[in-house]
Amino acid sequence: MHNVDLLSGNILVTGSAGFIGAALSHRLLDSGCRVIGIDNMNDYYSVDLKTHRLRGLEARDNFTFIHGDISNAETVRGIFGKYNPSIVVNLAAQAGVRYSIVNPDAYIQSNIIGFYNILEACRHCGNLKHLVFASSSSVYGGSTKIPFSTEDKTDSPVSLYAATKKSNELLAHSYSHLYGIPATGLRFFTVYGPAGRPDMAYFKFADTLKAGGTIQVFNYGKCERDFTYIDDIVEGVFRVMQGAPEKFSVYNIGGGRPENLLEFIGVLQGELVRAGVLPGDYDFEGHRELVPMQPGDVPVTFADSSALERDFGFTPKIDIREGLRKFAEWYAVYYNSVI
Repeated sequence: MHNVDLLSGNILVTGSAGFIGAALSHRLLDSGCRVIGIDNMNDYYSVDLKTHRLRGLEARDNFTFIHGDISNAETVRGIFGKYNPSIVVNLAAQAGVRYSIVNPDAYIQSNIIGFYNILEACRHCGNLKHLVFASSSSVYGGSTKIPFSTEDKTDSPVSLYAATKKSNELLAHSYSHLYGIPATGLRFFTVYGPAGRPDMAYFKFADTLKAGGTIQVFNYGKCERDFTYIDDIVEGVFRVMQGAPEKFSVYNIGGGRPENLLEFIGVLQGELVRAGVLPGDYDFEGHRELVPMQPGDVPVTFADSSALERDFGFTPKIDIREGLRKFAEWYAVYYNSVI
């Protein structure tokens, strides 16, 4: 492993108006880095929320934003030609397991073609010291062996989204082997927190309950998720960026504490009441429906992040109550300001 100086050149963050991309960009700017961000600002979820994140970044020094799409090869080549990044963090992707069933084209364009364009640009970039890219816990498919280890087989994806993320790992591995690109894939486990993605369960639950609707709890509540707070994800990525492998490596970043979905919802409800989003006498039982598992979902995710701790001295630390409290407090302020 080689040490990489984050201050030695420009850092390209794709998906910089996204949840993880914006949070990572702030962390890098706090450390004095020069960040080039690109995002296509698509309407998969609220563009207003993406604009809200981007506004905070554009108010800062050393941040340059490009409204563009990584699936456009000319755009990607132009960015690499102009800014010659020393580090690339590819977080741009079409996210969501269920959406991949109804709109597969978006996943092929962004997650396959877009990532291929990034790899090709990295191949011809003489200044590149490290490519870090987002993979996903979904690559483990329906594995019943827990916790999930990077040593496990990941050749049975159960959604197109998972298949595209596994494809990213295979493409990066081949480019790394053929062209000597130091590349690290990071398998994220259910990221949550303030300014998160509205399509994620915790955010949708908050929206639905606030509107007086009924939340659907899949697999009759018999699900466990390894929720990982955004600050822990960002700290993990930040540390990994500074340690480039000889060629290719992959790590899990997960909380390592799977939470039962019903218990998670109970904590979320309590924090929404505490933050004033919901009244104290809210009838939670009357606004909850237990339903079967959805296609493409898995019952349990559980990260073995021991390799991350071994190589980078980091283990996610923020527990569910602290993380959901911060989300609920942000949610109360944000929605009071936009409504």
